[in-house]
Amino acid sequence: MKVLRFSDLCAGGQARGQRVFIRADLNVPQDDAGNITEDTRIRASVPCIRMALDAGAAVMVTSHLGRPTEGEFKPEDSLAPVARRLSELLGRDVPLVANWVDGVQVKPGDVVLLENCRVNKGEKKNDPALAKKMAALCDIFVHDAFGTAHRAEASTYGIAQFAKVACAGPLLSAEIDAIVKALAQPKRPLAAIVAGSKVSTKLTILKSLARNVDQLIVGGGIANTFMLAAGLKIGKSLAEADLVGEAKAVIDAMAARGAAVPIPTDVVTAKTFAADAPATVKAAADVADDDLILDIGPQTAKRLADQLMKAGTIVWNGPVGVFEFEAFSHGTETIARAIADSSAFSIAGGGDTLAAIAKYGIEKQVSYISTGGGAFLEVLEGKQLPAFEILEKRAAG
Repeated sequence: MKVLRFSDLCAGGQARGQRVFIRADLNVPQDDAGNITEDTRIRASVPCIRMALDAGAAVMVTSHLGRPTEGEFKPEDSLAPVARRLSELLGRDVPLVANWVDGVQVKPGDVVLLENCRVNKGEKKNDPALAKKMAALCDIFVHDAFGTAHRAEASTYGIAQFAKVACAGPLLSAEIDAIVKALAQPKRPLAAIVAGSKVSTKLTILKSLARNVDQLIVGGGIANTFMLAAGLKIGKSLAEADLVGEAKAVIDAMAARGAAVPIPTDVVTAKTFAADAPATVKAAADVADDDLILDIGPQTAKRLADQLMKAGTIVWNGPVGVFEFEAFSHGTETIARAIADSSAFSIAGGGDTLAAIAKYGIEKQVSYISTGGGAFLEVLEGKQLPAFEILEKRAAG
């Protein structure tokens, strides 16, 4: 994937004295009082901002926050808490600028934060007039928000279309490199773990991966549907009986290539969905009519872990059981620790996956942790993300 990289422009001196507009992803969770409760995305944006400042650019940064109504600014939509946190992280004042679309004053070596871009009318519909105004503010547009890469909006796509120069920031560049390494040029065997409550939400991902991976591990409610497809009983477990045919088609597509969808041979069940429900390990063939399958069993977990240890590349999206409940977390923990101990290149994404990685403290042992939930899923589906598409077009001239 050929895109212009901001790091190359900075190294070559092309950013010095230039007006640089960075589209970051600063959409962080807040409590009712507006305090930031988790600042990973802000910290992840700092290297790009520092890169621009060190290069001697006049720096503008913007992001969306929450889901504001276009044209109606409310105090709770403000990036003010983000500006305060950015000031702390950068060790310098980061002024917050409102009503910025028609002009921004910023000197080389300084940085300003532009108020919530989703408040601007026409942002979500990628209005060309708005995009052209944004593009006129800068000499270089830097897309560094992978979490928005699957959306064609004025501040993510339109501005890249009309800016004098459009490039990928270090965070977006790292995502591109990891995705290419994991999916376009993987070291084999390539194993993918796709878990979640419903097959329907991940069906296109499963079909896309079935054409490419050597091993497709399914977990959670998805695994229950695949167990039905394999002729096993699942009691009253969460599943989509109407998609059994689709699950069989994925199994057949994999088998035709000499690849596999491992079906659990043992499971952990309960009679109720509760953290304190007694957990019972049993053979997959012995599931009772009133059982809920809430995790894979230790035998299945060990078999999958052994296979992951032999993988060359691992793509991970979703915990394989109800890992929030301690009694039903062991399958996910076994898989997580196998990924951590494996010599494979591993890429993980999705909110629940990141929560599992944090729970087991393996952040440093996963090769790449993706910052984008929806964007990561669309990549797995085999879709061309709008942000990548426009940056490739601009790089090609």
